[in-house]
Amino acid sequence: MNNQGSVDNPFFARFWKFMSQHEPESVRAWRGEVLAGLSGRVLEVGAGTGTNFALYPGTVTEVVAVEPERRLTDVARQAALSAPVAITVIDSTIETLDAGEPFDAVVCSLVLCSVDDPEAVLQELFSLLRPGGELRYLEHVASAGARGRLQQLADATVWPRLFGNCHTHRDTERTIVDAGFRPQTARHDREFPAWVPMPVSEVAIGRALKPTG
Repeated sequence: MNNQGSVDNPFFARFWKFMSQHEPESVRAWRGEVLAGLSGRVLEVGAGTGTNFALYPGTVTEVVAVEPERRLTDVARQAALSAPVAITVIDSTIETLDAGEPFDAVVCSLVLCSVDDPEAVLQELFSLLRPGGELRYLEHVASAGARGRLQQLADATVWPRLFGNCHTHRDTERTIVDAGFRPQTARHDREFPAWVPMPVSEVAIGRALKPTG
């Protein structure tokens, strides 16, 4: 990360562009589930190539999409041009964002595994929401058993270096609660069958609120 709050990871940028172009329908369905029913002003963290953009409902009045990897920002800005809602893509990290007015919702899709300090990021997102605002998330999370041990090994070796600082063995849902959010709905699903030896498989899909009082 440089002083302007951007990220420079050319290998991951090429990899993520490829993955975005070949994303399975199951992942697209999860994205649609996360975005369903949103309204008002939305902050999207880690927008990537803008895969979510076409799925925003018309009840959303504005999306501010933050993406620190400049090679992905260019692609996301192109995707924003054909989105059904107004989207502004900012090449920044959440820590350096000048947000202005509070947001009605925050969307995190496959991003909290890759930030340096998920606790600090979620606390910042909490502060950017209006009271009663909601966090929508689709995130890789820690698994139990043999896959969990594989995740720990991957995180301690080459996985974060190759895949944009991705850490697969994080208890993201616990971190969301610790930041002050109140869970509303949550479920887990799998990106790959249980027998596939990939550390990124289990995902959490959910909704949490910032309390009003």
